Amino acid sequence: MNKRFRVATAAVLCVLAVGQDVAAADKFQKLSGLQIRAKLAGMEITDEAHWADVFAANGTLTSYSMSRKSTGKWHVQKDELCIDRGPDDGGCYQVWLSGKKVELRREGSSLPLEGVLQKQSVRR
Repeated sequence: MNKRFRVATAAVLCVLAVGQDVAAADKFQKLSGLQIRAKLAGMEITDEAHWADVFAANGTLTSYSMSRKSTGKWHVQKDELCIDRGPDDGGCYQVWLSGKKVELRREGSSLPLEGVLQKQSVRR
């Protein structure tokens, strides 16, 4: 084997190994109803820039979107997170978690709502 081929082969193997580590790091696990309540109560899900949903332990949902604050309710039903922001906004979602990354997946939709699960931020 020539030197150039060996270097190229080693580079490809490194890329494949790193790709597998990244894929393994993003292994999402579906949460049960008890896990959803335990993980979300007192926490927030946010995109870290434009919006955040704060899940109070008493079932109150406080949403911040582009500096606007609104309130609603949340509860767990049949292993899903159910959100009620009013007559035209809400629904139930499966909650999938990988580290701090969270996906809210809705039956019949191929695009999850993606965010980060973190302690509630202080807002004015």
